Amino acid sequence: MTGKKHLGFLFSIGSNINPHQNVIKVLEHLLKQFPEIVISRVLKIPPVGMASQQDFLNLVVFIATDIELSALKSLFNKIETDLGRDRSDPNCKIKDRPADLDILLEVTSSADFRQPVEQITDEYFLYPLITELCAYLTGENQPAIQKGVTIQLGELTLGQTATTINRQTSGCYKRVIH
Repeated sequence: MTGKKHLGFLFSIGSNINPHQNVIKVLEHLLKQFPEIVISRVLKIPPVGMASQQDFLNLVVFIATDIELSALKSLFNKIETDLGRDRSDPNCKIKDRPADLDILLEVTSSADFRQPVEQITDEYFLYPLITELCAYLTGENQPAIQKGVTIQLGELTLGQTATTINRQTSGCYKRVIH
């Protein structure tokens, strides 16, 4: 993934420990680093590949940035550990977690948003979110497959549809209407 000029990254966020609070905390961390983020709707999804009864809140995010892949991965690991995830635990991939950030795609051209979701990830539960966000980013109409979960970021109510969020110099957040 490195060595190419890129436009940004597509990645997923998940949480099944205090998910409403922790998803907001992840978004706040991201908005401290990036002036604009684009998010999908937020879905409540049962755990996959782990023995847990706690559902996840999941969303997919795009950030336009020239940051290197390794620096972004380090930032994501720091966010996860700041929120309480023990990344040194060899079983951390199958345990409940306050935050899980996974890079799905390094975007090098707008054509990357039109590739089949199966080429982006094998995490099928993210397919509707990826499809929705990529359609939003390319200006295509994509009807929602299921209702999103509402989350509150400052004064913004999010989670029902894909949206762009800008960090304002005042420390508030602003939704950008396309």
